[in-house]
Amino acid sequence: IIRRFDVGDQRARALLAGAGMTIDMQAKPIGQLSGGQKARLGMLVLRLAEPNFYLLDEPTNHLDIEGQEALESELMAHEASCLLVSHDRSFVRAVGNRFWLIEKKRLVEVESPEGFFASVGG
Repeated sequence: IIRRFDVGDQRARALLAGAGMTIDMQAKPIGQLSGGQKARLGMLVLRLAEPNFYLLDEPTNHLDIEGQEALESELMAHEASCLLVSHDRSFVRAVGNRFWLIEKKRLVEVESPEGFFASVGG
């Protein structure tokens, strides 16, 4: 974080702690982190890069509940657009505000995720 972003050591440690990375985790190589920890670190990097668009494919797959809640909060607080694909109905309901279904090779907007969920047999 320090090498990639101009935040300084103390700020980097505070940002990492805010992303759920304990002091012990901060000293580990990234390869030794769990999938959820890597995902939280990745979201921190994205936030610091300040993108105006997120493209997310199954972003909650490797997150624990705390990580999912952090991701939801991050997406809701950030004013970036986001196109995501997810089977996590709770997540889709929490962060989505427009919903599309690919049906017979056409992109169709539906009123709510419930319309989408109903059309895929669930």
